[in-house]
Amino acid sequence: MNLTGFATPWWFLLLVVVAAVVVGYVVAQRSRRKRTMRFTNLELLERVAPRSQGWQRHLPAALLLVSLILLTFALAGPTAEQKVPRNRATVMLTIDVSLSMEATDVAPTRLEAAQEAARSFAEGLTPGVNLGLVSFAGTATVLVAPTTEREGVLRAIDNLKLAQSTATGEGIFAALQSIEGFSAVVGGAEGPPPARVVLMTDGKQTVPTGDPYDPRGAYTAAQAAKQQGVPVSAISFGTSHGTVVIEGKEIPVEVDDESMREIARLSGGEFYKAATAEELKKVYASLGEQIGYETKDTDASKPWLALGTLLLLGAAGSSLFLGQRLP
Repeated sequence: MNLTGFATPWWFLLLVVVAAVVVGYVVAQRSRRKRTMRFTNLELLERVAPRSQGWQRHLPAALLLVSLILLTFALAGPTAEQKVPRNRATVMLTIDVSLSMEATDVAPTRLEAAQEAARSFAEGLTPGVNLGLVSFAGTATVLVAPTTEREGVLRAIDNLKLAQSTATGEGIFAALQSIEGFSAVVGGAEGPPPARVVLMTDGKQTVPTGDPYDPRGAYTAAQAAKQQGVPVSAISFGTSHGTVVIEGKEIPVEVDDESMREIARLSGGEFYKAATAEELKKVYASLGEQIGYETKDTDASKPWLALGTLLLLGAAGSSLFLGQRLP
């Protein structure tokens, strides 16, 4: 058992009492032996005294002492790290629906593979997580505000439609605005729940053109996320050989890993690379595990209490069996 500490360690003072019991038992055994040796008529002693049971006669006392030690540990409130479902968190799933998502380098298309993985992600999140959905191409749209109801999110994922351009910064800003509005409503005395943006895109920003540090650019949005304490988990999805046909022309749509890696870094989040549908599912599964669960120090006293109680019962039973009395 991987213990991390004790909630009420002062209960360990009872071990002094247990030590005193051990000393008392040893003293009592020696006194009993001295009284027995005063019996000079050994022939008569063998007839009136019960035969020695050897080490077995100490078994009830040993079980009793061990049970007292275990029960003392239980009273001290041992704690252990355990993964527990989060009961409050906000996640904005932000998906690129630009025309490059029609590329078939990921079968059947990037968009369909992304929809399937996003559905699995939404269905697998723990019930306490509020999930919202943003889609972005040339502009960004909050399709579903954060909610614990998954049906609306799943329907919106199924109905994602392609559009021109890639405004990655607008997608992040829309997600942050939705998180801010939701946190203002549900914050309460504990403050706003922890939040995260899960950004999935396959290409570099095209709106606004040029510098990603533009006021509405992707890097500026990532810095804003950092200031709000909302990390961006950036997923770069696709391959270097993807193409789409627009107005009869075949256009390469290579993924932009470096931009996504920088967005993750600037926001304090993580970067993920997925070149296949299966890899994308694994990324989403990993994120679901990270987001849906947290590690907490929880009460671990039950095993100690159960074992201590069983040994206590064993001490009573062995004492009745061996000596026809309770210890």
